Amino acid sequence: MGLDAIDKKILFLLQKDSKQTNKQLSLQLNLSVTAVYERIRKLEKAGFIKGYVALVSKEKLNKSLIVFCQIKLVQHTKEYVVYFEREVAGLEEVMECFHVSGEYDYLLKVCVRDMEAFREFMVNKLTTLKHIGSTQSSFVINEVKSETAVVI
Repeated sequence: MGLDAIDKKILFLLQKDSKQTNKQLSLQLNLSVTAVYERIRKLEKAGFIKGYVALVSKEKLNKSLIVFCQIKLVQHTKEYVVYFEREVAGLEEVMECFHVSGEYDYLLKVCVRDMEAFREFMVNKLTTLKHIGSTQSSFVINEVKSETAVVI
């Protein structure tokens, strides 16, 4: 399915505020409510829209320490990769995990309460996973830019 200009505008508007009603969207797009509804369903069915979320305040939830952990596996075999990815997916502190190129194999974005909570995460969870050769952590001092929208 190819995206036309209206589909792109719908994706832009929904990324900006997904709580907009179809009526609000229809007024911005100069389309009928039914046409907007059908286009959104088509975009969802085609996989362009994966879901809808609420962005919450890490600070209000007392989870304001963000740490980027680089992980190097002992070996880069299929068995080790599959095991690590399955296990890390179950760690609630890990917000994002990327398999990357370069010196390290994985980059994790970890969100915790404070340094003590991070130490507990490292000692009791992350370093207990098999096949980890080394880790390196960087602590966020200030969040300069954080976007969730994909430029279309």
